[in-house]
Amino acid sequence: MIPFRFLVIALCCLAFGTQCLAGPKRPNIVVLVADDWGYSDVGSFGSEIATPNIDTLAREGVRFSDFHVTASCSPTRSMLLTGVDNHRNGVGNMPETMPDEHLGKPGYSGVLNDNAITVATQLRDAGYHTYITGKWHLGKTADTLPDNRGFERSFIQADSGSDNWEERPYAPLYDKAAWFENGQPAHLPKDYYSSTFIVDKAMEYIAANRPDGQPFFAYLGFQANHVPVQAPKDVIDKYRGRYDQGWTTLRQARRDRAVALGLIPAETRMQTMASTADWDALTPDEKRYEARRMEVYAGMGETMDREIGRLIAHLKATGEYDNTVFVFLSDNGSEPTDPYAIPAIRLWLEMNYTRQLDRLGSKGAFTSIGPSWASAAASPLSGYKFFAGEGGLRTPLIVSGVPNMQADRIIKAFTHVTDIVPTLLDVAGVPAHSGEYQGRAVEPMIGSSLVPVLKGTTDRVHPEDQAIGYELSGSAALFKGDYKLVKSLKPVGNEQWHLYNIVTDPGEVDDLQQQMPERFISMQADYAEYARVNGVLPMPVGYDYMHQGQLYALKHVVVPKLKAAAPPVIAVLLLVVGALVWRRRRRKQVV
Repeated sequence: MIPFRFLVIALCCLAFGTQCLAGPKRPNIVVLVADDWGYSDVGSFGSEIATPNIDTLAREGVRFSDFHVTASCSPTRSMLLTGVDNHRNGVGNMPETMPDEHLGKPGYSGVLNDNAITVATQLRDAGYHTYITGKWHLGKTADTLPDNRGFERSFIQADSGSDNWEERPYAPLYDKAAWFENGQPAHLPKDYYSSTFIVDKAMEYIAANRPDGQPFFAYLGFQANHVPVQAPKDVIDKYRGRYDQGWTTLRQARRDRAVALGLIPAETRMQTMASTADWDALTPDEKRYEARRMEVYAGMGETMDREIGRLIAHLKATGEYDNTVFVFLSDNGSEPTDPYAIPAIRLWLEMNYTRQLDRLGSKGAFTSIGPSWASAAASPLSGYKFFAGEGGLRTPLIVSGVPNMQADRIIKAFTHVTDIVPTLLDVAGVPAHSGEYQGRAVEPMIGSSLVPVLKGTTDRVHPEDQAIGYELSGSAALFKGDYKLVKSLKPVGNEQWHLYNIVTDPGEVDDLQQQMPERFISMQADYAEYARVNGVLPMPVGYDYMHQGQLYALKHVVVPKLKAAAPPVIAVLLLVVGALVWRRRRRKQVV
């Protein structure tokens, strides 16, 4: 019997001609997805964090200064892998933040549906090896895992995240850390650290198939810098003292470097987020604690970059680097949420983690950066993860290795996450489907290939009159030409529409609705049409993503465990809750 792989290769040759046999080798493709990195968290985008390997990719390739994703992880990942709007590919919202009113409605299954074809499927069917390691978060039932979505080999985390040092969940959203290898439940090694392990498995998969000479597609979904923010102590300590001046100083410094690098206009102004605390009002102990949180964050980012460097070194040693296209991006903006501020999650954290200053970043310790540092990480933009400001939607994008591209430059054209799949298919020489795949109707891709702008044959990815809509958890936006219509839920926004020119005003300071009333009205009509066509559902009155997360934790983990627990266990839990409530009230009385 002829092996299936060779049948695929033979069909590829029939489809693409003799170049499949005699022409240049098709490029390998590596997609590197950072988790919750703000716009200026990369050195080549203005950061003080050491990211030399990512910066090398930027120097050898292109930086996109106006690239947009969604404001939370799985909706972005669903579009990154399919090129299909998240409301049409099934991920209208994350399961963890989806209100009950939306459950089961079209586009709101919370997992990738079968009508959206992944880039992995298309590349695999064209003769590529396909691998994924790290975060998946697009389903964890047998039919929704990567091995059924085009990936030949996979070792993935199926939830929104997990601990970076151990095999355990990071929040009571899950009863265990859901890891799978090739569709089967899997366990982590004892010496596990997330970024290291994700690169180890990717290199293992790449090396295993190298002898056959076929190109590969490798997708690495890092957990850095998702909560819990954790990193090796020696890397964290490199940043000791670096953040002692506070978040406002850091936000300004990053804004100034972004200007110097040519990423944003020199006249760019910034909003001060209402959630940003007054650094000078903190006590010395509070400042030391807050600075350490950001030191851990920087250490986690640098460690991820080091591991990317190890992958690059491996590809160079095996002669594959010069024939590899790299794409680096973050799935959304910086994370503002402090889980200790969510009562149901705080209780669980107090029972399972420490947050002692001298242990932050280590095994058994939990920290995050909170809204003030998140605003600095998103500098010079407004907002952050979960909301529709540029700080939630605009992230770094670096592309390198595309043949005949014009390297070491900044592309300022508006770019969208749905443009990635058409780009990857273009560089691989694989025709993009247009709504039919292998004889059945599927969701058409909506993005455009970036190859023309990479090669310098055009300076725009999308026509000026093309409207590109966005909605997630009630925050919404519409992009058209240089303009953005946007509204965000409270407490970040006022739930009203605003209009900005995000080319000249990326900080979203000057609302243009009074100066441009016709554009303001017409773009609202464009958004209404986007919402109608894509089945966007209105959010329930009073919706809040943190409150919804508490309800999810109670429904899926806390209540089932209480029901299964013996009465003495319940009594102990009630005593713990009572003690925590008493301690909190006592602290308030002291203050």
